[in-house]
Amino acid sequence: MKEIRIDPEWREQLADVFASEAFGRLAGTVRAEYAGPTPVYPPARRIFAAFDACPFSAVKVVIIGQDPYHGPGQANGLSFSVNPGVKMPPSLVNIFKEVQAETGAPMPADGDLSRWARQGVLLLNASLTVREHQPMSHARLGWQLLTDEAVARLAARREGIVFMLWGSFAIGKGAFIDRSRHLVLTSPHPSPLSAHRGFFGNGHFAAANRYLESRGESPIIW
Repeated sequence: MKEIRIDPEWREQLADVFASEAFGRLAGTVRAEYAGPTPVYPPARRIFAAFDACPFSAVKVVIIGQDPYHGPGQANGLSFSVNPGVKMPPSLVNIFKEVQAETGAPMPADGDLSRWARQGVLLLNASLTVREHQPMSHARLGWQLLTDEAVARLAARREGIVFMLWGSFAIGKGAFIDRSRHLVLTSPHPSPLSAHRGFFGNGHFAAANRYLESRGESPIIW
């Protein structure tokens, strides 16, 4: 997968993972999936978009999703994000509702979260690919080999990162993070099935900015 864009810092940080036999097998499987009859998302060139948009040294906040959106035209390689002109999925609408409640920011015109990524928000899915209309269909291909290591190395090699973990899946992914070195925020998932059980009102966006400012970092414009 050398032809797919990924930020040089991340390529260096994860060089041993990319060079491993296990990742080689994963890459072969993913290539075969993209060449198969069932569409796979995001577009192949966007598989590592989360890493490419937010270099290792620039990460201030990490938001972990499960896998990309599985509908046509939705996934763009950033967790929870969709391109301009694409209808916002319900979870993303709920995210923006919470941002509005906390900050007063109006509902944005589109669901493209690349503007967050440019400010240091790593929007990382645990699985970086998915088959069309088959959620979690690539969850066992081995992407966690890469994405778990990315989170672990941020936690070990950086200080003062905000980890926003929404839902039991993401919370489990961050169980090992040293709370004395980073801010770990947890709540239910923004899905319509769970948002009213504690995602709404969680205060995460304001809390993240207070923490960043306390460390002399610029806040995120949510």
